[in-house]
Amino acid sequence: MMTLILGGSGSGKSAYAEDYAVSLSKGMKIYYLATMRAFGREAGQRIARHRTLRSGKGFLTIEQPAAIYKALERMETGEKTVLLECISNLAANEMFEGEMPKGEEAVFKEVANGIARLREEVTHLVVVSNNVFEDGITYDRETMAYIRAMGRINEKLSAMADEVVEVVVGIPLMVKDKKSESRKKRK
Repeated sequence: MMTLILGGSGSGKSAYAEDYAVSLSKGMKIYYLATMRAFGREAGQRIARHRTLRSGKGFLTIEQPAAIYKALERMETGEKTVLLECISNLAANEMFEGEMPKGEEAVFKEVANGIARLREEVTHLVVVSNNVFEDGITYDRETMAYIRAMGRINEKLSAMADEVVEVVVGIPLMVKDKKSESRKKRK
């Protein structure tokens, strides 16, 4: 089962995702796939905050800032719940990894294919992503390519997901769930 959790910056999506993943993991190993690279003080503070949020919850952390499917090599076999935090960092790392930015199509494929591989190998996959295109600002060409890639990735992940939840001011709103999808198919 795959759940996509979306929200804006500071929406409470990470805390919700952690608690949700823990609730799914009964008797299973639970992994936290960390994608943020600690560039600068602010990133370091955010990483520290996330570590504090998940401490005592049983997560086994794997730092995997790019090529997300490679995290599977460091997981034990058997049933497992995986929380991937978050797509915006993963997409940025994929796009801006080398001297020249990768194109949005290459980033889209790398991230979407990596998530698909994870989904096939784990019992529960919880993926956190950010809402994009909400500020109405036009950015430079590279940033707009990143935002477009993020939009496409979010669309693809929502299609792949069994459930999609948007967290707004700490309140989870179910956007898609298996029950409503199966009712639609029967009509």
